[in-house]
Amino acid sequence: MATAVSGMFRLYLLRHARAGWTEPGRTDFDRTLDEQGYAEAEILAEEMADQGYRPQVVISSTAVRCRETAEPLRRTLGEDLPVEYVDALYGGTVQSYAEVAFAERVETAVMIVGHNPMIEQFFRLTVGQVIADTAAPGGFPTAALATIDFDSRPNDKDFSGGRLSCFITPHSAS
Repeated sequence: MATAVSGMFRLYLLRHARAGWTEPGRTDFDRTLDEQGYAEAEILAEEMADQGYRPQVVISSTAVRCRETAEPLRRTLGEDLPVEYVDALYGGTVQSYAEVAFAERVETAVMIVGHNPMIEQFFRLTVGQVIADTAAPGGFPTAALATIDFDSRPNDKDFSGGRLSCFITPHSAS
């Protein structure tokens, strides 16, 4: 299902694809995807299209590797897909992620493109430790996508109780 059913809220959590090491004279913020990372981002975008997953808005960290991970989504899911860039997702807390994800907006299917450890911690808080450990026993890998459904829009104070409907990695994508 591409978007959440009326009354429901769907959250897509996407960790950026694999990035190269920081180059001399550059900061962590400026790290770009490596060759494998570009391939991961493309594979994931294609798998989302194949599965009918389509957020109504993508909200990405402003870090270069997150921006590069979000680019294939627009190319694959449609140029009309709004992509917003938010500084608070780079170096922010789980609370920052919750505030961005669950802000009042008309969209009911929101994607966050961010970083570990916050993506993984946010994931664990939304679906619970047992489900998170089952879906991602080794942690939340690069270019992994969790699709989480809620019966109604959560808020940034109470966002537990999400149901994991899908967990995709580039290695599990067909």
